[in-house]
Amino acid sequence: MSAADDGRSIGQLVAAATTELSALVHEEIALAKAELRQDVKRGVIGSGAAIAAGVLLLFSLPVFSFAAAYGIHNLGLGLAWSFTIVGGVYLVIAAVLLLLAKVKLSKVKPPRRSIASAKESAALLSSVKPHPRAVPRGRTESQAIENMSRSSA
Repeated sequence: MSAADDGRSIGQLVAAATTELSALVHEEIALAKAELRQDVKRGVIGSGAAIAAGVLLLFSLPVFSFAAAYGIHNLGLGLAWSFTIVGGVYLVIAAVLLLLAKVKLSKVKPPRRSIASAKESAALLSSVKPHPRAVPRGRTESQAIENMSRSSA
C-alpha cells in the first residue's frame, strides 16, 4: 500500500509511525514496571515466610533440646548428665561445621583470570596513543580542545 492509496503524505506516515512506536515503547515500559512490581511483591512475601520459618526453627531448638535431655533421662541417666550429653552433641556439631567452613574458606582464591584480564586490558590501553587532531590555524591546542568539549556537551 503506498502513501497515495490512503491520501497521506510520507511525512504524515512517518509522524504516525513515530507516534505508534512511542506508544509501543511506553506500553512496554508499563508492562515491565508491572512485572517488576509483581516480582518484588512475591520476593517480599517469600522473604517474610523464610524469616518466619527461621524464627520458628530458632524457637524450636530449646524445646527439642529439653525433649532430648528428658528422653535421655528416661533411659536411666541423671538429669544433669542428660543435659550435658545434649550440649556435647551441639558442640560436636558446631566443631564439624567450623571445620567444614575452614576447609571451604581456605579454597577461596582471588579471581586470577579476571585480574589477569584487567591487567592485560590496562597494559593495552596504556600503550594506545590518541588519534592526533588537526588544530585550525590561528588557534592554540587548548582553545581547540575547549571548543571540542563544548560541542560534545
